[in-house]
Amino acid sequence: MTYRSNIKWTELTWNPSTGCSKVSSGCKYCYAERWAIMHQKRGIRQYTEGFKFAIAPDRLEAPLKIKEPRIIFVNSMSDLFHEGMPDEYLIRVFEVMNRAPQHQFQILTKRSEKLKALISKVHISDNIWIGVSVENVETTFRIKDLQDVGFKNSFISFEPLIGPIPNIDLAGICWVIVGGESGPRARKVEKDWIISIKELCEKQNIPFFFKQWGKTQFNPDQQDKTIIKTHPNHAIGGCQLNGLTYLHNPIANKLLCPENFNHIAI
Repeated sequence: MTYRSNIKWTELTWNPSTGCSKVSSGCKYCYAERWAIMHQKRGIRQYTEGFKFAIAPDRLEAPLKIKEPRIIFVNSMSDLFHEGMPDEYLIRVFEVMNRAPQHQFQILTKRSEKLKALISKVHISDNIWIGVSVENVETTFRIKDLQDVGFKNSFISFEPLIGPIPNIDLAGICWVIVGGESGPRARKVEKDWIISIKELCEKQNIPFFFKQWGKTQFNPDQQDKTIIKTHPNHAIGGCQLNGLTYLHNPIANKLLCPENFNHIAI
C-alpha cells in the first residue's frame, strides 16, 4: 500500500511500519503523531493503538506492484530504525527495495546510532537514499554517523530547523533539504539559519532544496507568490528565499520526472 504524497521532494509514501517515539527536540510537535491520532479516530486498523510502533507486513511488498519508476519515501509515519523494529523485518524491508530497482527509495532517520549498528546486516542497492534528520546544533552528531557509514546516496533533512547550525561538515553528502516547522504550535525558523546552509551547499556544489517556511507569519517576504495555494510551487508559509525557489532534487532529475522536480528559480 503506497500513497501519493504532498511532500514536495517525493512522489509516494510507503509505510512498512508505523508509529514512533520521541528522541530529540525536533520530535516535540511531530506531524506523524498528529496524523496517527486522526487515523486512530477514523478507525484505521494500523493505528488502533495510535502512534505506538507497529510493523505492517500487509504493506511490505506494495512497491513491487508498481511498475512505473517512482520516488518513494519510506516510513513517513515512523522511523525505519526505531528500537522496536525487529532485525529480521528490517532485512525484509531492504530486500523489497533491492527487488524494485525501477524506484528510488528515500529513508530518513533520527536514530543514526542504530543506523550504524544495523546497516551491515542489509544490502544497500544503488536505488536507496539514506538520510538523517537534523534540527539544531545538538543533533549534528547524526551527520557524522551518516558520514562514517559512507553511503553512495546520502542526504540530510534540516527539518524542522529550530536553531542555527553553523560550521557544518557536509563531506560526502549528496543532497540537503531545509524546512521550517509546520503545525499549530510550530516554532519559528529564521532566514539567516536557512541562508547559511544554502550558501554552504553552493560552495560545495550540493543540491539544495528549501521546502517551506512552515507558517505564513514566519516568512519575511509577505509578497512571496508561493504562499498562494494555487501556485504550482505552493508550500506551507511559502518557499521563496529572496524571491527565488530552490527545489533542487537530484533523485527526481535522475528519473526524468515531471518539470516541477527540476531546478527552479522564479
